[in-house]
Amino acid sequence: MSDTRQLDARKVVMWAAVIDVICIVVFVALGRKSHDEGGNIVVGTLKVAAPFLIALALGWLAARAWTSPTAPTTGMVIWVVTIVAGMLLRRFAFDRGTALPFIIVASIFTLLFLVGWRFVWEWRTAKR
Repeated sequence: MSDTRQLDARKVVMWAAVIDVICIVVFVALGRKSHDEGGNIVVGTLKVAAPFLIALALGWLAARAWTSPTAPTTGMVIWVVTIVAGMLLRRFAFDRGTALPFIIVASIFTLLFLVGWRFVWEWRTAKR
Protein backbone atom coordinates (compact mmCIF):
# COMPACT_ATOMS: atom_id res chain seq x y z
CA MET A 1 0.00 0.00 0.00
CA SER A 2 1.34 3.44 -0.81
CA ASP A 3 2.22 5.95 1.88
CA THR A 4 -0.70 8.14 0.81
CA ARG A 5 -3.21 5.30 1.16
CA GLN A 6 -1.79 4.37 4.57
CA LEU A 7 -2.12 7.99 5.68
CA ASP A 8 -5.69 8.12 4.38
CA ALA A 9 -6.54 4.84 6.14
CA ARG A 10 -5.09 6.15 9.40
CA LYS A 11 -7.16 9.31 9.05
CA VAL A 12 -10.32 7.27 8.56
CA VAL A 13 -9.54 5.21 11.67
CA MET A 14 -8.80 8.36 13.68
CA TRP A 15 -11.98 10.11 12.53
CA ALA A 16 -14.10 7.02 13.17
CA ALA A 17 -12.78 6.85 16.74
CA VAL A 18 -13.39 10.58 17.24
CA ILE A 19 -16.95 10.31 15.90
CA ASP A 20 -17.67 7.36 18.21
CA VAL A 21 -16.38 9.28 21.23
CA ILE A 22 -18.49 12.28 20.23
CA CYS A 23 -21.55 10.01 19.96
CA ILE A 24 -21.05 8.82 23.55
CA VAL A 25 -20.38 12.31 24.89
CA VAL A 26 -23.46 13.72 23.12
CA PHE A 27 -25.58 10.87 24.53
CA VAL A 28 -24.36 11.66 28.06
CA ALA A 29 -24.62 15.43 27.67
CA LEU A 30 -28.20 15.21 26.41
CA GLY A 31 -29.12 12.82 29.21
CA ARG A 32 -27.62 15.09 31.84
CA LYS A 33 -29.44 18.09 30.36
CA SER A 34 -32.78 16.27 30.22
CA HIS A 35 -32.41 15.37 33.90
CA ASP A 36 -31.26 18.87 34.90
CA GLU A 37 -28.05 17.57 36.44
CA GLY A 38 -26.04 20.40 37.90
CA GLY A 39 -22.40 20.76 38.74
CA ASN A 40 -19.45 21.30 36.48
CA ILE A 41 -20.59 20.38 32.98
CA VAL A 42 -17.22 18.97 31.85
CA VAL A 43 -16.46 16.99 35.01
CA GLY A 44 -20.04 15.75 35.31
CA THR A 45 -20.20 14.66 31.68
CA LEU A 46 -16.86 12.85 31.84
CA LYS A 47 -17.85 11.16 35.10
CA VAL A 48 -21.07 9.81 33.60
CA ALA A 49 -19.46 9.01 30.23
CA ALA A 50 -16.46 7.15 31.70
CA PRO A 51 -17.97 3.63 31.80
CA PHE A 52 -19.28 4.00 28.26
CA LEU A 53 -16.01 5.41 26.94
CA ILE A 54 -14.13 2.50 28.51
CA ALA A 55 -16.68 0.11 26.99
CA LEU A 56 -16.34 1.88 23.64
CA ALA A 57 -12.60 1.15 23.69
CA LEU A 58 -13.40 -2.49 24.49
CA GLY A 59 -15.86 -2.50 21.60
CA TRP A 60 -13.17 -1.22 19.25
CA LEU A 61 -10.88 -4.02 20.39
CA ALA A 62 -13.58 -6.69 20.10
CA ALA A 63 -14.54 -5.51 16.61
CA ARG A 64 -10.94 -4.90 15.55
CA ALA A 65 -12.45 -1.67 14.32
CA TRP A 66 -9.22 -0.30 12.91
CA THR A 67 -9.47 -2.89 10.11
CA SER A 68 -12.85 -1.61 8.87
CA PRO A 69 -13.84 1.37 11.01
CA THR A 70 -16.70 2.63 8.86
CA ALA A 71 -18.50 -0.67 8.24
CA PRO A 72 -21.97 -0.93 9.79
CA THR A 73 -21.14 -4.47 10.97
CA THR A 74 -18.17 -3.03 12.86
CA GLY A 75 -20.55 -0.50 14.38
CA MET A 76 -22.91 -3.26 15.49
CA VAL A 77 -20.15 -5.06 17.40
CA ILE A 78 -18.97 -1.78 18.92
CA TRP A 79 -22.55 -0.93 19.90
CA VAL A 80 -23.29 -4.27 21.59
CA VAL A 81 -20.03 -4.25 23.55
CA THR A 82 -20.45 -0.57 24.48
CA ILE A 83 -23.95 -1.12 25.86
CA VAL A 84 -23.30 -4.40 27.68
CA ALA A 85 -19.89 -3.51 29.10
CA GLY A 86 -20.92 0.10 29.70
CA MET A 87 -23.94 -0.91 31.77
CA LEU A 88 -21.93 -3.49 33.71
CA LEU A 89 -19.17 -0.98 34.42
CA ARG A 90 -21.70 1.72 35.31
CA ARG A 91 -23.45 -0.61 37.77
CA PHE A 92 -20.55 -2.46 39.37
CA ALA A 93 -17.43 -0.33 38.94
CA PHE A 94 -18.99 3.14 39.06
CA ASP A 95 -21.89 2.30 41.40
CA ARG A 96 -24.48 4.11 39.27
CA GLY A 97 -28.00 3.14 38.34
CA THR A 98 -29.02 0.96 35.41
CA ALA A 99 -32.80 1.14 35.45
CA LEU A 100 -34.55 -0.59 32.56
CA PRO A 101 -35.79 2.69 30.96
CA PHE A 102 -32.20 3.98 31.00
CA ILE A 103 -30.93 0.78 29.37
CA ILE A 104 -33.61 1.04 26.67
CA VAL A 105 -32.95 4.72 25.91
CA ALA A 106 -29.17 4.24 25.97
CA SER A 107 -29.42 1.22 23.69
CA ILE A 108 -31.60 2.98 21.13
CA PHE A 109 -29.60 6.22 21.14
CA THR A 110 -26.23 4.53 20.83
CA LEU A 111 -27.54 2.14 18.16
CA LEU A 112 -28.76 5.07 16.08
CA PHE A 113 -25.55 7.01 16.52
CA LEU A 114 -22.75 4.41 16.61
CA VAL A 115 -24.21 2.38 13.75
CA GLY A 116 -26.17 5.16 12.03
CA TRP A 117 -23.22 7.32 11.05
CA ARG A 118 -21.59 4.25 9.50
CA PHE A 119 -24.66 3.62 7.31
CA VAL A 120 -24.53 7.25 6.20
CA TRP A 121 -20.80 6.90 5.46
CA GLU A 122 -21.41 3.72 3.45
CA TRP A 123 -24.26 5.35 1.53
CA ARG A 124 -22.18 8.46 0.74
CA THR A 125 -19.20 6.34 -0.32
CA ALA A 126 -21.39 4.17 -2.56
CA LYS A 127 -22.77 7.29 -4.28
CA ARG A 128 -19.26 8.34 -5.37
